[in-house]
Amino acid sequence: MYVCKCVETYIHPKLNITERKTDAMSDGVLRAGRRFHIGRVADRKVIVVMTGLSMLNAGITTQQLLDFFAITGIVHYGIAGSTNSSLHVGDVTIPKFWSHTGLWNWQRFGQGPNDPLSLEVNGDFTRKLGFLHFGDNNVPEGSATNLLNNVWYQPEEIFPVTGTPEVRQHAFLVQVDPHFYGLSHQLKDLPLQSCINSTSCLSSKPKIVFDLHGASANVFLDNAAYRSFLSTKFSISLVDMESAAVALVSLQNEVPFIAIRSMSDLAGGSVHSNEAIVFGGLAAQNAVDVVVKFIKLLPK
Repeated sequence: MYVCKCVETYIHPKLNITERKTDAMSDGVLRAGRRFHIGRVADRKVIVVMTGLSMLNAGITTQQLLDFFAITGIVHYGIAGSTNSSLHVGDVTIPKFWSHTGLWNWQRFGQGPNDPLSLEVNGDFTRKLGFLHFGDNNVPEGSATNLLNNVWYQPEEIFPVTGTPEVRQHAFLVQVDPHFYGLSHQLKDLPLQSCINSTSCLSSKPKIVFDLHGASANVFLDNAAYRSFLSTKFSISLVDMESAAVALVSLQNEVPFIAIRSMSDLAGGSVHSNEAIVFGGLAAQNAVDVVVKFIKLLPK
């Protein structure tokens, strides 16, 4: 059985589930505050559940799925913000890698790149991934010392099910399932919606894009400077608040995973107000359309 996991409340009803199984009380199976809809999409057995906003909710929901049900693979979908100038609103991305960019070691003022981080000697933190220096964003440039100093990016601690209990491993770059990823390339020419109505259309024809690096954190990004930093520092092309959590839990449990995210906005990269206000619904529908076509590629 496959799992489709969406994030936003308005994207959830767009995925039509047939042959739903219900319990005596409600439409779906209720577990720990979440409703798991069991049925079929494209004649494949699926469970559809809404994660809710944030890394915490996404991680909890993923682990609940794996604890409560026999799962063959996870297809996570939703909308995201573009940090890549070649990605436009309405485009659908199927990234190859995901990272959590919200785990930091915040260095005290007066220390720099050559100074060990607190608890680095214990192996809890590292300087290998690099840092954000807040002073680089002072206006005008170099105008003053910034007391916020540096934050250093950290990999997640993971404990794989086949590993030694309580012996940690580390992961920053998490690859999606190679088989799922290979299948998804069959969708490269799938047409996508570009208009909300007869008068409101996107400025460019939406496309499906692969070979990207996505990032997640408990931050709704609508800031041009940080958008540019993530793109330059880590070659990140899109940002959301959940996918990396699903990727990390899937990695720990050794369950196949892929994420499909449609661009609803430019994460602060335009001069206009956030585009998701206008085009969020269209982006959501494009993500759903790709998810349904992807599910059709999976074995029954």
